[in-house]
Amino acid sequence: MKTCWIIYNGSLVNDKFLDQARLMAEAAQQLHVQPTIYKNYEIMMNLDEELQNKPDFVIFLDKDILLATYLKNSGIPVFNDPEVIETCDNKAKQYIQLSKAHIPMPMTIIAPKVYSNFTIRDSGYFERVLQTLGLPMIIKEGHGSFGMKVYLINTEEEFFEKVDELRGVDFVFQQFIDSSRGRDIRVNIIGDDVVASMYRHSETDFRANITNGGKAEKIVLTDHQKEVAIRAAKAVGAEFAGVDLLFGPDEEPIVCEVNAAAHIRNLYNITGVNVGVQFIEYILKKIG
Repeated sequence: MKTCWIIYNGSLVNDKFLDQARLMAEAAQQLHVQPTIYKNYEIMMNLDEELQNKPDFVIFLDKDILLATYLKNSGIPVFNDPEVIETCDNKAKQYIQLSKAHIPMPMTIIAPKVYSNFTIRDSGYFERVLQTLGLPMIIKEGHGSFGMKVYLINTEEEFFEKVDELRGVDFVFQQFIDSSRGRDIRVNIIGDDVVASMYRHSETDFRANITNGGKAEKIVLTDHQKEVAIRAAKAVGAEFAGVDLLFGPDEEPIVCEVNAAAHIRNLYNITGVNVGVQFIEYILKKIG
């Protein structure tokens, strides 16, 4: 019987992270794979000792990129690959990769690195950003999940307050897609296939995330929506991904972001599909 480790971050006390791991473990058991769930700190990265009792593969549901790299260097197949996790975890880096692959997305400007004790306030740079994107706009920190650290900026005062607050932080300026206000689509990709999707919407927030009070329902995707979501996952190298699509002015799909450790419970509740089963089937086929 093959074995796998399922790793999540033990410092996060919200039950949703353990629930995600348990849902993956149930999928593994359905496919006669013996899973072991670990908190990330339960695996000691002692570089002077060889890792013992290695599993056949690891499902990595965390952003502890150093641990993922350590496991990969120990010869264990890790899904997703740590380089993919790192790219998706930093939205600024992710958008550079999406742009390279000509993926449709909101107009995006990557903020320059500004050290926390310094400023470029009087350089004219921020005025150029305002002139290019206009208001309202989105300011999005490089690191953030569940729609957090994403800010809708409506005034110049808000704009300058936020860029001053974010000195020393990776972030991006992004066009606000008003036609998608409070609504998006989550598409789960495994390999080259769409395995499940849901439409999310909110009446109270510009973000549609369920964590922020949004609601979800089943959706039948168009061929174009499927194609854009698959291309986006491939652009960042993800074999397992949750791709968030926005609705452009003519309802054309625009990629909001790609999540390399996408949560699957809400998708399961809405669609009845435990995508973990398809994910582990994919892994078993790949590793032989």
